[in-house]
Amino acid sequence: MATMDASTGPAVAVAVAVVVVLVSTWLWSTVAQLVWRPGSAARRTGCSSAATARRRRCCCHDIVPRVMPHYRAWMSRYGKVLVSWGGATPALCVGEYGMVRQILADRTGLYGKPDPGPALLALIGKGLVFIDGDDWARHRRVVHPAFTMDKLKMMTKTMAECAREVIRAGGTESPAGERRVQVEVGQQFQELTADVISHTAFGSSYQDGKEVFLAQRELQAIAISTFNSVRFPGFQYIPTKRNMRRRQLEKKVRGMLMAMIRERQVAAGKEARDLLGLMLEANAACGNGGATTSMTLDEIIDECKTFFFAGHDTTSHLLTWAMFLLGTHPEWQERLREEVLRECGGGGGGDTEALPNGDALSKLKLMTMVLYETLRLYGPVSQIARKVTADADLGGVRVPKGTTAIIPVAILHRDVDVWGADAGEFNPLRFRDGVNRAATHAGALLTFSLGHRSCIGQDFAMMEAKATLAMVLRRFAFEVAPEYVHAPLDFLTLQPKCGLPVVLQLLD
Repeated sequence: MATMDASTGPAVAVAVAVVVVLVSTWLWSTVAQLVWRPGSAARRTGCSSAATARRRRCCCHDIVPRVMPHYRAWMSRYGKVLVSWGGATPALCVGEYGMVRQILADRTGLYGKPDPGPALLALIGKGLVFIDGDDWARHRRVVHPAFTMDKLKMMTKTMAECAREVIRAGGTESPAGERRVQVEVGQQFQELTADVISHTAFGSSYQDGKEVFLAQRELQAIAISTFNSVRFPGFQYIPTKRNMRRRQLEKKVRGMLMAMIRERQVAAGKEARDLLGLMLEANAACGNGGATTSMTLDEIIDECKTFFFAGHDTTSHLLTWAMFLLGTHPEWQERLREEVLRECGGGGGGDTEALPNGDALSKLKLMTMVLYETLRLYGPVSQIARKVTADADLGGVRVPKGTTAIIPVAILHRDVDVWGADAGEFNPLRFRDGVNRAATHAGALLTFSLGHRSCIGQDFAMMEAKATLAMVLRRFAFEVAPEYVHAPLDFLTLQPKCGLPVVLQLLD
């Protein structure tokens, strides 16, 4: 029998050890993929079983364990300001309102927008959301005239008409003679807000806007899928299946928006009554001051992408979460209904139904409070990111260039030191003295950001939400259906993972 040479013994032992480690790793990976991760995902989504559904039918408004569990754990251990790492890039979590204000109120460019990546740019465009410096100021100058309150009030009738059509469709799905019907309102509101933005932004029909809407929904899914991927330089140019589909959808959206812009340019000279027409008018006026003051065609297309996505996605989820809160707090639903009937009048649901106008909607103080509280508890964005462009002093903390500053909005909106002991509860009355006096810090509601870069479309979103809720409240009483599963999901914007089924009761 051959004997093993003494010098080969250690080598064989090492080889065996390596094989054991590799096999063990493979087994663990297999178990994790086939058993642990699916079970964990099912538990996290809340949609796995009837038992899970029953556990999640609560009205707990603490979404942080679902959307930012890591920051909740870290902040409880290390405090409100801490550093984590994303690969080789440091990330400073900023949980102090004073430091947040310093970041968002900065006008020097010290805290710029981070690179969103090609997938997110394909969805939203490089418009006001992502640009900085002189380009931002130039875009803002052109876009701002379209969002003044007098222009928005002109669009109120269109918003209410679109809402009436969707409400009518939802109400007629019940069997003949039935006065109660169950509706999945999340999908209804997505179609409604896409219809509204199609009419008010582009003066086109819902069918035209629906194509943009569907393409952007797919682009949104692609963008989400890239968030946890390692981004290699130039990877977006490799003809992978995902990259090719993204480019195909981006080309489709660009073509449809280009057609809308050209149609509006042909109609030059007519009074502009939609956002695109108003923007083109303002751009032409800016162009008289030279090419450096106006926007190029590509820049206009990017702003249109932003209009369309922000105009339908964020508002549809605001409406969905407002319906959830009113459906689980019937006393507030009744208070709002009384206010709507007093300020906007009743409605019979027919073609002659009186539609709420902008002046009437501005008097809905209780509804404004409810919408602000909805945005505090279920705002569309869970966190805000900024890139530090030079070494900075932030509230006494030395922050090196290249650091990503993370503002955990969902956590800040539940800070008991700022919002009070009932910060985790639904209490619209905290806004009775106005949004800036609802907390110990002015500007504590960060849903629309703050300072000079606050969201330009916030009045548009609030007006549309008020018009829609007014139409719903004066025709229906409603409650959240028993099978609803409370599982908020951060899918670029916060939305119900399992939808929102609501039981509508037709009022006399």
